[in-house]
Amino acid sequence: MTSYRWTIRDVLTATGGSLVSGTDGREFAGIGIDSRTIESDRIFLAIVGESHDGHRFVADVLSKGGQGFVVAEDQAVDLPLDRMRASGAACVTVADTTVALGDLARFNRNRKPLKVLAITGSNGKTSTRMLTEQVLSGKYATLSTQGNLNNHIGLPLTLLRRAPQHEAAVVELGMNHPGEITRLGGICQPDVGIITNVAPAHLEGLGTMDNVAAAKGELLTTIRSGGTAILNADDVRVAALADGCPCRVLFFGISERSGIRAENVRPDGKGLVFTLITPSGEVDIRMATPMQAMVANALAAAAAGEVLGISLDRIKDGLEAFSPGAGRMAIRELEGGIRLLDDTYNANPGSMAAAIETLAAMRADGRTHAVLGDMLELGDLSHLLHRKIGRAVGEAGIDRLYAAGRFAFEVAEGAREGRMTDDRIFVGTKAEIIELLREELRAGDQILVKGSRGMAMEEVAEEIVRWTTEGTR
Repeated sequence: MTSYRWTIRDVLTATGGSLVSGTDGREFAGIGIDSRTIESDRIFLAIVGESHDGHRFVADVLSKGGQGFVVAEDQAVDLPLDRMRASGAACVTVADTTVALGDLARFNRNRKPLKVLAITGSNGKTSTRMLTEQVLSGKYATLSTQGNLNNHIGLPLTLLRRAPQHEAAVVELGMNHPGEITRLGGICQPDVGIITNVAPAHLEGLGTMDNVAAAKGELLTTIRSGGTAILNADDVRVAALADGCPCRVLFFGISERSGIRAENVRPDGKGLVFTLITPSGEVDIRMATPMQAMVANALAAAAAGEVLGISLDRIKDGLEAFSPGAGRMAIRELEGGIRLLDDTYNANPGSMAAAIETLAAMRADGRTHAVLGDMLELGDLSHLLHRKIGRAVGEAGIDRLYAAGRFAFEVAEGAREGRMTDDRIFVGTKAEIIELLREELRAGDQILVKGSRGMAMEEVAEEIVRWTTEGTR
């Protein structure tokens, strides 16, 4: 789809900025923030980031034929305005270009009616977003977040991709400090807000679980009049957010209070099966993932479908078409009869515990191995929470534990508390773990690899894939 075109007049309306060069009738194909890839028929928005200032590259963009610019008014004096005026380039100044990015995204969101579903939560945001997109796309032309573009830069970039044909949008909202969800919700103005769960994540910036819940709950105050909040009834902190919620609430979960409910959840080969109960009826769902935590994500997506009038058959089709993305509990069947559970994309205590539970449930004839990296951004609770994860490994009966990172010894100590013996525990670097796995893994074994994004545990997973594929063990 081709995105909306922009006039400078649109930019002025959206941002309240001032035109300092060119004419307001000039039209462009879109808006971009990367000077390396921006095309001459797009407006360059000079963002000030943590490590780069886009204003440093305005002259380069102009030299390459750029004809549209949005810049900060306090930096305009240092920019080549005379060259812009001589070339006929249009330039708009604003107080803050990052705020302007959000303003432009909001303007694009509101060009014509669009059903926006915003998803936040400690775990499962991306899987829920992917599931919801699958459910909605059977009826609506759906815009969706790409990758992990879920912050004050990524969310606006998603909405700027909106084309005239789009009828719905499914976006993720990430955060690590109070007020961020309020800001993001104000940009996307959701008709439906989904909160998946509250778990120990981003505690460095938020301090306590109650603060995490309050920060996630900011989403409810940004839902449009007549909209719906979709909340996890099985999460005490999320369910409590319904009290005083200014909009309609629809619960999902296992509990009886849930309007969208799962019953009879059971394993089914490499995946699982459950009965989906909705106000429109019930149907069996077969999912291509063994992770029971994914059922909650599927229920949230089904609830979104129910709210937007998707038929039960289309909800079923959407859920069953879902395939986990790379590094998100993706099962990889390797040569030599080894099964890899690649959950390397990210980790916090909730998702780590769910992954360990999944590994234990998948035990077959071979042994189970857990390769775990640190969980980051847990603040003062880091030592305690890593020890708790180690204890979960031991109590789950996992055969081998390999721990890497600053908190690896805490994980190991927790495993001992969970009755795992020292001969089954290894603490070392990723490289040392890889070499040990070369010797340890054999046919029928199942291995989980997981850690926070900053630990780059995919390096371990890819090395396992490489030497099993090449037969270089």
